Amino acid sequence: MKKTMLKSLMLSALAAGTFCFGFSSSEAAVQVNPIPGLREDFIKGADVSMLPEMEALGAKFYDTDGQEMDELQIMKNHGVNWIRVRIWNDPKHGVLGGGGNTDEARAVELAKRAKALGLKVLVDFHYSDGWADPLQQYTPNAWKKDNKDQLVQHVYEYTQKVVKNFQSQGATPDMIQIGNEINNGMMWPIGKLPGNDNGKAFAELMSSGLKAVRDIDPSIKLMIHLPDGADNGMYRKFFDRLVKDNGVNDFDVIGFSYYPFWHGSLAALQKNLDDMATRYGKDVVVAETAYGFTTDNYDMEKNHYGKAEERRSNFAATVQGQASGLRGVMNDLASVPNGRGLGMFYWEPDWYAVPGAGWKAGAGNNWENLAMFDKDGKALESWNVYRDVTDYSLKSEQIKVSDIDYLDAQGSAGIPVSLPEQVLVTFSDDHMETLPISWENAAPVFDQDGDYTVTGKIPAIGQSVDCDIEIKPKANLLKNGDFETMSLAGWTVEGDKWTVTPTSGKGDAKGQGSMHYWGGGNYHFTMSQEVTGLTDGKYTVQVSSQGKYDDSKFQLFVIGDNGEKKTVPITNNGWNKWQTVKITDVEIKGGKAVVGLEMQGKPDKWGSADNFKFYRQD
Repeated sequence: MKKTMLKSLMLSALAAGTFCFGFSSSEAAVQVNPIPGLREDFIKGADVSMLPEMEALGAKFYDTDGQEMDELQIMKNHGVNWIRVRIWNDPKHGVLGGGGNTDEARAVELAKRAKALGLKVLVDFHYSDGWADPLQQYTPNAWKKDNKDQLVQHVYEYTQKVVKNFQSQGATPDMIQIGNEINNGMMWPIGKLPGNDNGKAFAELMSSGLKAVRDIDPSIKLMIHLPDGADNGMYRKFFDRLVKDNGVNDFDVIGFSYYPFWHGSLAALQKNLDDMATRYGKDVVVAETAYGFTTDNYDMEKNHYGKAEERRSNFAATVQGQASGLRGVMNDLASVPNGRGLGMFYWEPDWYAVPGAGWKAGAGNNWENLAMFDKDGKALESWNVYRDVTDYSLKSEQIKVSDIDYLDAQGSAGIPVSLPEQVLVTFSDDHMETLPISWENAAPVFDQDGDYTVTGKIPAIGQSVDCDIEIKPKANLLKNGDFETMSLAGWTVEGDKWTVTPTSGKGDAKGQGSMHYWGGGNYHFTMSQEVTGLTDGKYTVQVSSQGKYDDSKFQLFVIGDNGEKKTVPITNNGWNKWQTVKITDVEIKGGKAVVGLEMQGKPDKWGSADNFKFYRQD
């Protein structure tokens, strides 16, 4: 992607107020400004549940100076004061296996090591034999024949047994999670939400786990943890049902998973943190978060984080961007009313690509570019964010604009050119803002083929920006038809909107970005774009597609200004087997058309669409 560079451009005081953080004036590789208002007991944590498995497979860890040492010691050196460790009941019965095989024995040993270094410990009970999250909350194999009352009793007895074992080893947890990302309940089917009892069975399971800990040691803090940390509506619905409808309120902390490339902006997270702390009178903790330091991949497993995810996260995929993203999360927590922002945990910062340490048995690592160690196990400078956010001896500098995306467009003679409405601006702390552009004429018309340049302004930073325009025959008249913005900007999605996302990666895109679709059950979506200002004549619409073969109804369509809808079916033939379908001779006389895709997808129908074009025929 081409970009223009604006060097040494300082923001005005007013603009700097919009982008509210700077960084140290020292010559550090990563620069972070301290955060005022953090609690003295603020949690600077990391989930290191993969560590025992990685060490067993030969992983080595090195501090930023290259010295080999225990990963827990490296973290402490940089300011980490808590660890988080998950527990699966019996991993050998897990659906997938692998993923660290984090049973009670491994968790206890890891907690003992942490305690010996003076670190505090959060224990995350999954109450499953493997991964537990919004899409899978399987009852442990040993309990799968239980009725509700038996399951409630087993939760109590098992929780107490584990806590007592930690105590006997001198590793009493400082905080315990009852369940992991449990917005859809846990221990399905009995504890599944919403259920037909308004969550009563689920509430009994939760109460049992909470009471088991309270009966042993009331000083241990208790957390209830949900995913999608920017989804305020989901959080309100869950906790209203649990607390107000079912009377479960004996817990101390609300935990949030917040991955910016999946869950939304820091502003949306801030709103949810503030609301939950105020509405329910609880401390709040971001129990999981992560930012990528690169989009590179160091094994054969496709990663969760790529170019599209980088753009959605609003932080560049650099070591500086990783540090700045973490600072942003901590800054949100510092701003929670009444000092209720208790802290955060980075999820698996140690999980660099080590052969055998896969997310499931026989698989690779889809997380290594979200780790805080490089591909050889050396700690990244981004670890310094844990220390620097409370180092008030550091001086600050104002942030600067460092990069503005290159803008271009194309069009045909006599037809208004659609100029970009926004532009991606990168700042010197590697955070990114998508900012509105003000053009004197947002839809210029050019009578002859050729190259043109138009100039506009970015009001938020008071800077001008150019857009290079090419007028040529068969120019693509769609906005964002190649999805290289790593977004769906310009497109309207209706129906099951969550099934349609921008993506990036070899095989899933022609270029850097594409539109990806998938649904676990039956789903439907329509994605469309209206084009106006067309001259009379015949037009062609086309799109390229790849994906899973099945008999789902998937089609390209165009609606002319007379309301006539033309369609052509799209039949995928497998991953990375791209094909192009067209509709030609579309008669336009009234200046307008709507083009798009329509899907009636069967369960697990997946694929990508890219290089969407609509152009006037010769």
